[in-house]
Amino acid sequence: MPELHHPVRGRIKGETAFRRFVTDTTSWLAERNVEVEHVNFLITEPRRVEEVVLHLDGDGGRVGLPFALACDHEEEDERIVELRLYFSTWPLTGRHENRPPLLQPARDIHEPDVIGEYQRALATGDVEAILAAFEPDGYMHEAAGDGDVHRGTDELRAHYEPLLSDGGGISLEHCAVIDDGRACALEYNVVARGRTELPPQAGLAVYVRGDSGKLAAARIYGA
Repeated sequence: MPELHHPVRGRIKGETAFRRFVTDTTSWLAERNVEVEHVNFLITEPRRVEEVVLHLDGDGGRVGLPFALACDHEEEDERIVELRLYFSTWPLTGRHENRPPLLQPARDIHEPDVIGEYQRALATGDVEAILAAFEPDGYMHEAAGDGDVHRGTDELRAHYEPLLSDGGGISLEHCAVIDDGRACALEYNVVARGRTELPPQAGLAVYVRGDSGKLAAARIYGA
């Protein structure tokens, strides 16, 4: 039976707890009239990441909930070992939850090409280098909702400049990465914004390369 990590329910382990979770979640999805929009699927061994948008009935009408699932599985029989779900609670409750780390930092992770360039620029707070990592019509999709998108150089600058105005970059602990050559998914813990240290918080980002080799998209999923 797989172990599952949920942003609100926490760790779900064991057959009884897992069956209860599936039953409760199925009822919740039916009550909310959920429709699933497929976004992307990355497959490597032994990890996979799937991205979707859940369109559902919220308290104030229909909302789009960006949702990512990271799956670790056995290489021999492909049985699922662990599932980690990433989404923001903001579209559902109007507030963010601080989610403790799910994974510990890995010292041997080195993102290649433009992915690494973006990560170094983000860590140092270099807005110009961040913008240079994107294609002219590239976009960044925040975790807070389906419509929270910043596309093109002007919108990206308007997003990153205030975000990085606290005297530094965003410090991430890199925990796990998968890369199929077209897209790269990074699981991480946020530990600081500028000079402000933060309680480590788990998140996942997917970076998609465009034809130019620069970023066509950066999609963020977190609590």
